[in-house]
Amino acid sequence: MVERISTGISSLDRILDYLRWGDNVVWQVDEIEDYRYFVKPFINQALSQNRKVVYMRFGEHPAITEPGGNVKVYNLDASSGFEAFSAEVHAIASTEGEGICYVFDCLSDLLSAWATDLMIGNFFRVTCPYLFQLNTIAYFAILRGRNSYQTIARIRDTTQLLLEVYRYGRELYVHPLKVWNRYSPTMFLPHIKLEDDFVPITSSTETARLFSRVHRQGPGDAGRWLDYWDKVFLKAEELMEAIRSGDPVAVAKEPEMIDQLCRMMIGRDERVLRLARKYFRLKDLLEIRKRLIGSGFIGGKTVGMLLARCILQNDSDWDWEAWLEAHDSFYVGSDVYYTYLVENGCWNLRMQQKKEENYFTLAEELRRRIREGILPEGIREQFRQMLEYFGQAPIIVRSSSLLEDSFGNAFAGKYESIFCVNQGSPQERLSIFEEAVKIVFASTMSEDALAYRLQRGLAQSDEQMALLVQRVSGSQHGHYFFPDLAGVALSRNPYTWKEDMEPEAGMTRIVVGLGTRAVDRVDDDYPRLVALDQPLARPDSTLEDLRRFSQRKVDLLDIVLNDLDTVPLSSISGLKTFNAWKLVAMRDHETTRRMRELGHHQAESWILTFDGLLTSTPFASVLRKMLHTLEEAYQHPVDIEYTVNFDPDYAMQFNLLQCRPLQTAKRHRQAETRKEVSYSEIIFQTRGTFMGGDFSQTVQRVVYVQPEKYIKLSVSDKYQVARLIGRLNRLSKSDSGSAMMLVGPGRWGTSTPSLGVPVSFAEICNATVLVELAGEKEGFMPELSFGTHFFQDLVEAQILYVALYPLRQGTIVNLHALELAPNMLGQLLPEYREWEPVVKVVDFTGPEKDLWVDVNFDTREVKCYLVAENNGSCSAAAKF
Repeated sequence: MVERISTGISSLDRILDYLRWGDNVVWQVDEIEDYRYFVKPFINQALSQNRKVVYMRFGEHPAITEPGGNVKVYNLDASSGFEAFSAEVHAIASTEGEGICYVFDCLSDLLSAWATDLMIGNFFRVTCPYLFQLNTIAYFAILRGRNSYQTIARIRDTTQLLLEVYRYGRELYVHPLKVWNRYSPTMFLPHIKLEDDFVPITSSTETARLFSRVHRQGPGDAGRWLDYWDKVFLKAEELMEAIRSGDPVAVAKEPEMIDQLCRMMIGRDERVLRLARKYFRLKDLLEIRKRLIGSGFIGGKTVGMLLARCILQNDSDWDWEAWLEAHDSFYVGSDVYYTYLVENGCWNLRMQQKKEENYFTLAEELRRRIREGILPEGIREQFRQMLEYFGQAPIIVRSSSLLEDSFGNAFAGKYESIFCVNQGSPQERLSIFEEAVKIVFASTMSEDALAYRLQRGLAQSDEQMALLVQRVSGSQHGHYFFPDLAGVALSRNPYTWKEDMEPEAGMTRIVVGLGTRAVDRVDDDYPRLVALDQPLARPDSTLEDLRRFSQRKVDLLDIVLNDLDTVPLSSISGLKTFNAWKLVAMRDHETTRRMRELGHHQAESWILTFDGLLTSTPFASVLRKMLHTLEEAYQHPVDIEYTVNFDPDYAMQFNLLQCRPLQTAKRHRQAETRKEVSYSEIIFQTRGTFMGGDFSQTVQRVVYVQPEKYIKLSVSDKYQVARLIGRLNRLSKSDSGSAMMLVGPGRWGTSTPSLGVPVSFAEICNATVLVELAGEKEGFMPELSFGTHFFQDLVEAQILYVALYPLRQGTIVNLHALELAPNMLGQLLPEYREWEPVVKVVDFTGPEKDLWVDVNFDTREVKCYLVAENNGSCSAAAKF
């Protein structure tokens, strides 16, 4: 038999046929006092039957009830964001368990924190079913006229009971709109309170009189269809019109409106908000709104790009309009992401995944559900209109999460960006675009992203995924589409390989084609590194070095294949429409001659030096000025991504694609010099080829992948070695008091096992020192990837990176101590004992010896050496 629960008002019990466990009861009222009128008897009734009452306190209105007795109050912070707030309510409900009576503050008050009705509807959609599952009874309130019809409709669809409360003069009315699973002949009529009883109004005359009064009091239908978000922007547009007309009152109100819109769209980080309030005008924010699909935050990547452009356009000392290509982007608000999760039944799984024990194990299932979800039809229609605007021009769908590109966290390369070549019928293009959106959404659950958030203390943070949809910068050349040049640039140069170089002048990595080869560690290829104060200086100077350490492949979009492609440089050199060729390429006469001697009579070989660009154009000076202007505004070093396109007269235009605070290595005070180190004590020593600030500490564990053994492995076995490194990395995290150094052949993190160890960053993120060892004979070659996503990862994780070239003058590599040491791998991971010939784990934990790594940033020297504690000196090899 179903247990009937009293509302505390007997006449209301008769109207509703009592409450049931699992009921969510929503009261739509004009004033909070009307809600309080019904809450008080409900609480008293529950307490009289010794039931526990939980009050969720978050509203701006006075408290509905007070703690005491069997009433427990939870004070919640709605400004923490939808996800954090919803997760906290979910966690409280899980802890409190079944059979609880809940009272929530007015949901309409969440508008001031979340700015959209949509998110209130999402909150109710994820909270109400969970409380129903726990067999609770929960009271909620919404203020009439504050929420849109669409939000009320979503609440009505989800809740078990929805009741309207009207007050006209001294008369109080209750009108049940929905009562789930029960019915009576008068249940859904309005009821008037007469003394202590609610009586149904059966007269049409009285009913008509009541509703005519009620509708006169509220807003018109047009206003009720609008989300709170839209209402705010309507006010902003009216204010903009008044400002244009010269109204001084409107001008005075502009800063307040800018602040409100920034808090609705830009984010919560106060450092970013200060910049936004300073450089965005009201017209800029309204322009953003015109290109925004959905509502919510536009995310860090979008904010950085738009803010940087505003900073440059506000620079009165330089005509940036002449140098900047106009951006042509659309934005998908973060509310779309959350609504997508809610509507596709992903939210409860997401709450389970955030628990420590499920953090990685449930991610794959959640990622699968996100990929298989269905986008709301209203959003799909806006996608159609956007694609009609772009036509068949290539676009890129880029992640723009709330935490991305912030002052504390770059999330460099952690989330997906998907190129859409955008060919085919409208329906085909929409289908491909929707799939790209889902891929980016699902990348929030990738192992690298999860490990990054965990390492940065962000595992429980409100991480909302917005999207930046950009027109791909470039031109069509034959059936290829690509920009003339692309690159990443840093306002501070971490790699000053000459003593007279200025770190403050900045540096850039440039490539021909799409910028993917500039921001990623690409296999067997080298972008051009340029120090902006000495652009022609190169760390490699011989012709053989130029051939070896240069770009040989080009990333581009293939219009025929309708996909991203990578082609050899020779496929580009013959394109007559490629304006920049004379500025970037040098003919390699010797290689051309050898190829023709072998019978390739039409062959031409080129080397991408970019020397013409650096000598014949103002590229370096313009880029340096750009970086300086942005750094000055940010009051912090910056990192940008850009493209450059040339017209037939070689006039250049920059497209500023991204700007974020540069994550810089911490400069530690150099430890007091221990002593002069003899050659026999040195494990390795080099100059210049490292990333990081001053550094001096001991290392307790070295994981050494032995090059000559590794190169003989099959491809599948090399991947097995990478997984083994990941296991050792996790062991290092559990032993937080020790520092680990990884030493391996070629490039850590490569996607080509023949060039190094194909680990993900999540598999090396707990290292303290990362060493890449060159092997000329084996073909292993590190790449000093300053400015890449890999570089950002190392800097943020405070991992010292060292590239060792044993044949380079001044470099010492003496790994005999590691080779002679006992291997601890079998003891640490017995199931991996078979890999002992390839992977050596050496522990330096005894009292008699220490392995030190010292970096002196001023002299650009890094040294690793082994010393004995008992006498301050020993022969490294003799220790084993």
